[in-house]
Amino acid sequence: MKVLVVGPGAMGSLFAGMLALGGHEVWLLGRRMEVVDHIRRQGVTILRGEGRENVPVSATTDARDVGPVDLVMVCVKAYDTERACVDALPAVGSSTTLLTLQNGLGNVETIASVVGRERVLAGVTSHGATLLGPGLVRHAGAGETAIGELDGAETERVRGVADALRQAGIQVEISPRVDSLIWGKLVVNAAINPITALLKVPNGGLLASEDARELMAAVALEAAGVARARGVPLPYADPVGRVEAVCRQTAPNRSSMLQDVDRGIRTEIDFIDGALAREGERLGVPTPLCWALTHLVRALTTSPAE
Repeated sequence: MKVLVVGPGAMGSLFAGMLALGGHEVWLLGRRMEVVDHIRRQGVTILRGEGRENVPVSATTDARDVGPVDLVMVCVKAYDTERACVDALPAVGSSTTLLTLQNGLGNVETIASVVGRERVLAGVTSHGATLLGPGLVRHAGAGETAIGELDGAETERVRGVADALRQAGIQVEISPRVDSLIWGKLVVNAAINPITALLKVPNGGLLASEDARELMAAVALEAAGVARARGVPLPYADPVGRVEAVCRQTAPNRSSMLQDVDRGIRTEIDFIDGALAREGERLGVPTPLCWALTHLVRALTTSPAE
């Protein structure tokens, strides 16, 4: 399969490297020439434990270099989704599918507004990745990945994309309810990411403090209340138990939001807790904790665009 991965960050580099190792023709699309030039020369390197795998990956700042692809994987921050899709348009042919595994709410709608809803597959992944340099990524932990059609149908194309990911060693399930999965991950991210960013601790650190643990539980219940009001069933029965389980399973991981705060760059808080606060207001569900966390995290960094 010919794949264009948009965004040479942690997840983009990880998936590009794994897909290339799996035998696919892979291109990375980035905006910074120095990053693209480095990947052209050095390829993508994935660190796992003491192991190190390097694979050549084509890279460009202009999707016109790529030609039509079978699959576009959108691996940028939620606030960059629209621009990323516009940048990828020259590689979108008549049968190209776009897949988002991004964090937060609104990515499906944004991608659909650029290329049409009929082209979009969505899903979630719990793979952990930390970008150490251009094309150099530490695979912090393998996790589950699930994808699906927006209408829940199990089509030939979703099976084809799933098979391509499995060929790359990525464990994939096809889900008839990707909205449930997206909201399920949203609740977890809303409860973990901002608190780790504010306290500057890895995920497991939230279980070491009773105060952090209680706050995390309260945010999980608040976020789950928004999902319930919207009529979206979560893929688990106990939001607090699920959030705590993720903390235990990913204890050494530094959340993407903490990594962004450490780097002093814009976070995705507006698309996670901020999105929950806005949706709660629309539905008449109080979300004081999500509102407060949104403003506290926003106060930590200033976006270059602001």
